[in-house]
Amino acid sequence: QVQPVESGGGLVQAGGSLRLSCAASGSIFSLNNMGWYRQAPGKQRELVATITRGGSTNYAESVKGRFTISRDNSKNTVYLQMNSLKPTDTGVYYCNVESSSGSYWGKGTLVTVSS
Repeated sequence: QVQPVESGGGLVQAGGSLRLSCAASGSIFSLNNMGWYRQAPGKQRELVATITRGGSTNYAESVKGRFTISRDNSKNTVYLQMNSLKPTDTGVYYCNVESSSGSYWGKGTLVTVSS
């Protein structure tokens, strides 16, 4: 079992920045893809960004140029630097990690962007 735990959410004004972290613990041999997803009120969960073990990244069009995903393999941790935040970025942000034993979700961290 792998347990991802998110941190770093909070309330920020439009145009501000936040940095999310997700640390994975448990029975980890190696982690493959890691990613961030979000769910806005009344909407389905959507992909924000993913990163492979080798560092290749993929972003949703809505966050390109504003968000940066990175990871520290030695710490089993993935980060999401969010700049120029908009009210439409509001939602619960979930971390997902993939290992040889499966795909695991964190419980989420709330990001609220006020206008």
